[in-house]
Amino acid sequence: MNGFARKAFFSSWLVISAAVGLLTLTTGCQVDVGGQTLPSPYYMKDDVQYFAPGPEFKLSREAAALQQAKAQQQAQATALGR
Repeated sequence: MNGFARKAFFSSWLVISAAVGLLTLTTGCQVDVGGQTLPSPYYMKDDVQYFAPGPEFKLSREAAALQQAKAQQQAQATALGR
């Protein structure tokens, strides 16, 4: 290789290795901790979402409406003598 080709090879190698190094530093690695897949090393700085506890039985209003409808049907059936 002559001097120009050697410089071109070295500079292209330097640019490629710098690009790979930059890509490695800016890309977060994915980790599995306690069953959670954590997308980046910055997960500790992420805001925590809080969901207030709700009722254990999620369909309580629907169940109450069904019980009320069933009671009304039974009241009508007894009123008609069935």
